[in-house]
Amino acid sequence: MDVSFFIASRLRFKGKIATVCIAVSFLVMIIAVAVSSGFRKEIRDGLAAISGDVQITPVDMNFIGGESPIERYPAYMEHLESLPGVADVMPAVYRAGIVKSGDNIHGVLLKGVPWMEEGESSTPSVSIPSSLSALLGLHEGDEMLTYFVGERVKVRKFHVKSVYRGILDTEDKIVVYAGLSDMQRLNGWDEDQVSAFDVILDDRLRTISGMEEMAGEIGFVAYGHWKEGEETVVASSAVHNYPQLFDWLGLIDFNVLVILVLMTIVAGFNMVSGLLIMLFENISTIGLLKALGMTDRAIAKVFLASASSIVLKGMAIGNILAFAICILQARFHILPLDPANYFVDSVPVHIESVKVMVADIVSFIAIMLLLLLPSLFISRVDPAKTVAVR
Repeated sequence: MDVSFFIASRLRFKGKIATVCIAVSFLVMIIAVAVSSGFRKEIRDGLAAISGDVQITPVDMNFIGGESPIERYPAYMEHLESLPGVADVMPAVYRAGIVKSGDNIHGVLLKGVPWMEEGESSTPSVSIPSSLSALLGLHEGDEMLTYFVGERVKVRKFHVKSVYRGILDTEDKIVVYAGLSDMQRLNGWDEDQVSAFDVILDDRLRTISGMEEMAGEIGFVAYGHWKEGEETVVASSAVHNYPQLFDWLGLIDFNVLVILVLMTIVAGFNMVSGLLIMLFENISTIGLLKALGMTDRAIAKVFLASASSIVLKGMAIGNILAFAICILQARFHILPLDPANYFVDSVPVHIESVKVMVADIVSFIAIMLLLLLPSLFISRVDPAKTVAVR
């Protein structure tokens, strides 16, 4: 065994307060990272459900009113689906409508998607957002009367299959999901016509730079394999379509970075004060070790090893408590939020092991580097004075 580590194992670091401080610091850091990852996951998953990570639309962008369809099976589709990073390509049909319930009415955007297909059914089914349910008193199992304005007004009755909580579920942004074929018939289209394609990317590409880069690549593929007679399309990323949400996520990430830095500094300086106390209490031991021929570096290694055990212990306690709190929040949604301000109804948490490990390792290294400062005190200890006093 290394002599420095052997001596360190015999020293008693009276650092209960330091351990608690380290544990609290790591607890706050891990929860901050988990909440940041949770917001990012919830918002990106919600946006993917609304318009995909990348959306392919007609150039004129006039698809909401039921015009300008594009081909469901264009020449570029095969190349698009085989593109590295593309997980799925889902067709969608859009149509703006007005929902009426009793004396109340509200504008909505109906989106026809394949996963809402019900097969043979006398009444088409829809999934409505909770905001529309609250506004018009519609619930699962009710009938929803919807008006569509065009050259002539069309009226359709839908069966409310479910109520969902969407990421953009606000009064001015209400998306109702319906069956793809139902919406095609409503628009007077055949089964080979759709409004847009929602492209879902692999998780590793669901970053701001990843989505923007893939939007450019997808647009290039669509343009390069376009055939005469097909509708011209453009590809736009969720970052381009919803910049305010990603700006908000960037602000959260910045706040988390500030928290990480502050908690590391607090934990570091608390350990610095604890190590200084330990050095003062063992000043005669330092002098004796110097008299026996140990170098300043070896002696510093003794006390740093002892201090590191406290840091690791506090880190372990903080991580365990943080994981427990995150699991409870994820399962029981203990801490609520106002969806109008935060887009979700409870604090989202998502533990990404890689980010947690990076936060732990970087913080540990930063704290140990700060502990090098009080170690400089060792070089000022005169063994002749300290041993003589003893």
